[in-house]
Amino acid sequence: MRRGDLLPMIDLLKDLFSYTFIIRALVGGGFIALCAALLGVNLVLKRFSMIGDGLSHVGFGTLAIAMALNFSPLAVSIPVVVASAFLLLRISSSSDIKGDAAVALLSSSALALGILVTSLTSGLNTDVTAFMFGSILAMSRTDMYISIVLGIVVISLYTLLYNRIFAVTFDETFSSTAGLNTGRYNSLLAILTALTVAAGMRFVGVMMISSLIIFPALSAMRIFKTYRPVVICSALFSVLCFFIGIIASFVWSAPAGASIVTANLICFGICALIGLIKK
Repeated sequence: MRRGDLLPMIDLLKDLFSYTFIIRALVGGGFIALCAALLGVNLVLKRFSMIGDGLSHVGFGTLAIAMALNFSPLAVSIPVVVASAFLLLRISSSSDIKGDAAVALLSSSALALGILVTSLTSGLNTDVTAFMFGSILAMSRTDMYISIVLGIVVISLYTLLYNRIFAVTFDETFSSTAGLNTGRYNSLLAILTALTVAAGMRFVGVMMISSLIIFPALSAMRIFKTYRPVVICSALFSVLCFFIGIIASFVWSAPAGASIVTANLICFGICALIGLIKK
């Protein structure tokens, strides 16, 4: 590649990093993408990956109510989303309503409630639309710090409890027999997922946040078949696709969430093709 061909790209990057809101989005969002990828591998393997979608819909309903009452959206949505994660676990484990049905029940109810509140409250449509589809302008300095702290907590816990999370993910019955408190680790995964969803839905979008949980894990699984390489590759894919999505959103003035999901979709297609070639 000639030097002249690199100049437009260098100018674009200089322009990109001259904006404070872009730097906040890249730093804070990068941590959220990393958290989502790490948690996503376990959720996909446990066939509970749609919990992210369900919790994001709960977050939407909570955000709509909070904004209609002039409360702080995150201050209201975070505890409600965490409580909903516990509720989903309790419903799935102790009633006739299992996994996907419990998620669908809770998410559709919360989404309907949020839409109803939005339609009945004047002047709320614009703010709610930004939350639904994401905006790189939405991340404040406080949001960035929250994302960084969350990222450090998730990475630390994941590293310290790696072997136990691995055991609970692949064979919950054996892990329980061996003396592990599987309910505690399932609850931990649910709490961390809820916090990741609540922190990320402001700039990725309520309708898009679950893709950060699902896509990187599925992409990594097309290429690798063992746990550790899948976790590492999923984290790399997630952060890379997030950065590409943010850059594309800036260049083409497109919604941040849709751009990030599109980057993940392209990555999944490439990985699926590589997986077919390797067979």
